[in-house]
Amino acid sequence: MNPRSERLHVGIIGGGIAGLALGIGLNYRHVSFTIYEAAPGLNAIGAGISLGPNTTRAMALIDPALREGYEKIAIRNQSPEKRHNFADFLLAEPGLGAARGFHGAAVGSKDFVRSGAHRKDLLEMMKSLLPGNDCIRFGFKATSVCQVGKRVQVSFEDGQVAEFDAVVGCDGGKGITRQAVLGHQFPHQVQLTYSGRYVYRGLVPPGKAQEILGKYADDSKIFIGQGRYFAAYPLSGGGFNFLGGRQKDEPWTHSHSTQEVSRDDMRNDFDGCDPRLLELLEWAEPLRWGLFHHLSTPTYTHRRIVLLGDVAHASTPHQGAGAGQCFEDALILSHLLGQIRDNQEIPAAMEVYDSICRPRAQEIVRTSNDTGLLYTMTHPQCADDVAKIVASAKGRFQWIWTHDLQADLAKATEDLNRLRKQA
Repeated sequence: MNPRSERLHVGIIGGGIAGLALGIGLNYRHVSFTIYEAAPGLNAIGAGISLGPNTTRAMALIDPALREGYEKIAIRNQSPEKRHNFADFLLAEPGLGAARGFHGAAVGSKDFVRSGAHRKDLLEMMKSLLPGNDCIRFGFKATSVCQVGKRVQVSFEDGQVAEFDAVVGCDGGKGITRQAVLGHQFPHQVQLTYSGRYVYRGLVPPGKAQEILGKYADDSKIFIGQGRYFAAYPLSGGGFNFLGGRQKDEPWTHSHSTQEVSRDDMRNDFDGCDPRLLELLEWAEPLRWGLFHHLSTPTYTHRRIVLLGDVAHASTPHQGAGAGQCFEDALILSHLLGQIRDNQEIPAAMEVYDSICRPRAQEIVRTSNDTGLLYTMTHPQCADDVAKIVASAKGRFQWIWTHDLQADLAKATEDLNRLRKQA
């Protein structure tokens, strides 16, 4: 920890998982910050998130209290023998693959322990680790971010303006800070792009999923099919979270990221799937959620403004790795900002952050999109060959889960010192 970094003040735009994770990391390293969140309170949209072992290691390195707090709310696979399973893969067709002699395949690793949490529980736990209510301000919607000399100005919807030594955008896939970083040189890279897939989301009450799926309601499952798939996992208290995904390589022509449809339209999207999955689907809202991502981002930083989390690398959910990357980003950036000696070193710290985090994060975005092709049996190398799909799935996750974060921290320090000597 570097007490001299207390002279810095960092503005964080966005009070979701990414913003809170960074705030916790900065607080642990005695760096002053303020989080600004547009919503009137914590935004807990979404039933739950899945986190891999790389994420829990990042939590411990951000602040040991973060890892300890997470362990108290974490949800894991119910069956002890499946603690290392990412998911059991089955088919979405009637019989779930039994007619082909396929009775499922476990995808996981001894290095993987599945865990997750209710988004609301996670956000509340994280907020409790912040030093006080003054460091997070709700109801502040940022409208512009610009650099003025060696300061960054943030303007808010209510007319207020605040200045910082650095600003970190944690404001989600559509965040305004992406324009501030990329708009000058890469305006065509600012907007999210449609992945060609949309999903329906559902939450099944305790006991009902067991009635519908029987033994298949025990732990995380992925049911793959031609142009469609289901992903499902249990929640604490007996609830069951699921989504039904559809691959349609057509442009998303709707003005919003969601589209209301009829129940018949929703059912037709999964025509020919196993009746149990169709019964599960009845618990979903007939609302299509388009899956958008930032498949290419040439830089995460512009001088004293930097992107972190979904605003940098919004991803599809097919590898369960998007939230985890927020924590890795927060670890590296808080580590660097905790080491800088004065305001002049901020651009160098941002440059090092970009060089370490961006290549890995963008590869996760790319491979997650590729994994979605596996789930919908549209991958050019596997198509509907179940054996090839399973083999490919089993080789896709290890590099995510076993990443050496300590090596990243060491490289961050080394690179920052090198840039100091060059200055």
